Amino acid sequence: MAVDTAKKIGNQAIVASGLTKSFGEGETKVTAVKGVAFSAQFGEMLYIVGPSGSGKTTLLSMISGILRPTSGTVTVKGADIWTQNTDQLADFRLHTIGFVFQDYHLFPRLTAAENVAIPLLLQDRDWNESIAAANKYLEIVGLKGRGETLPVKLSGGEQQRVAIARAIVSGPEILIFDEPTASLDGDTGKMIISFVKTKILNSKRSILIVTHDARINEYADRIIHMEDGRITGLDKGTE
Repeated sequence: MAVDTAKKIGNQAIVASGLTKSFGEGETKVTAVKGVAFSAQFGEMLYIVGPSGSGKTTLLSMISGILRPTSGTVTVKGADIWTQNTDQLADFRLHTIGFVFQDYHLFPRLTAAENVAIPLLLQDRDWNESIAAANKYLEIVGLKGRGETLPVKLSGGEQQRVAIARAIVSGPEILIFDEPTASLDGDTGKMIISFVKTKILNSKRSILIVTHDARINEYADRIIHMEDGRITGLDKGTE
C-alpha cells in the first residue's frame, strides 16, 4: 500500500505529489521513484531513510530543481518549481536551496572563508563583503578565526561545519543534507546534527536529511522510509 505523507496542513515548505522518475526506454527502462507524495514543513528536520538504490537521491534531485520528474509536481513555498524555465530554476537553487554533501565538496585551494563565500559571489556580491559575511558564518558554526585556513588543515567535523556555513550564508529556506555524517565518526556526527538542530533550524527554515545513520535518528522530527522507489512508512522522531 502506498504511503502518502503530503498532508493538508499549514506552514508547508515543500509538497511533492505523485512524483515518478524513470530512466531509459523499453526493456532497459528503470523507474527509480514511483508515485511519491510527501510534505516538509518549515521549522522541522525531516529524514529520508532507506537502503541504497531505494530512490532517495533521485527524490532529492527532483525536489531541489536538479532532475526533472517524469510525472508529478514539486511545490516549494506554494510555487510549482517545474513550471519554471532553466534560468528560473538556477535562480531558485541559488537563493532558496542550500546543500551539504557527504564529502563536503570544499575547494582544496580556497580558504575556509573563500569556500563559504562562493554562494554570495555567485550572486554577484562584493568580494570584501562576501568574505566578511563568510567569516561571520564561520563564527556561527564554531570556527571563529579559521577563515584563512585551507581545508586540508581542518578535521572532518570542521570541514563539515565549513560546508554548513557555505550552505546557510545566503539565507536559504530549504537545507538539504545528503549523508552528512557518513564520513564522520559517531560522536562527531551526532555533534554536527545536534548543532544543526539547535542552531541552524528555525521557524523559517526546513531541513531535509538523507541518511543511513540510525545513530542520529533521535534528532529527527519525522522520518520517511523509502524502499524500491516508494515511501513505505513514516515515523515521528524519537527526541
